[in-house]
Amino acid sequence: MPTLPWTTPNPPSTGLTSALVMASRLEVRSLKDVPKFFLRSLTAWKQVRGAKGALGASLIADPLRRTFWTLSAWESRELLYDYAKTEPHKSIMNGLRPTMRRSDFTFWEVPVGELPITWADAKARLAQRMAEQDAQDAGAPGAGEPGPSAS
Repeated sequence: MPTLPWTTPNPPSTGLTSALVMASRLEVRSLKDVPKFFLRSLTAWKQVRGAKGALGASLIADPLRRTFWTLSAWESRELLYDYAKTEPHKSIMNGLRPTMRRSDFTFWEVPVGELPITWADAKARLAQRMAEQDAQDAGAPGAGEPGPSAS
């Protein structure tokens, strides 16, 4: 699996004691969507390396499984969201939305001294989040019931 290793774009601000960590698992619908997603993710990767408040980031591409994993640390949720709604990330995200089969995200805080986060930790937290979401979806009213009939 191609991996872009943990990169530290910015040192923590003076006095910063904790970081917001975000991990994502992004699965595209088809193998034909993989090259487009991968190329666009490299553009977003370049953007994060200059983003205000970005403390670190890594990416794993698993193209045969149509899955991409991201891991990043930020000075605050606000700075993460500023990055997400800034170009080119904003257009990339909106443009790729129709190609996505599933997108999962999880967030947690860690002491700055514990950066970088391990992929084992991030993937375990994502698996837990996905299991919680799947259980919630299964318990939703109408889950597992057939849709309205056409009769």
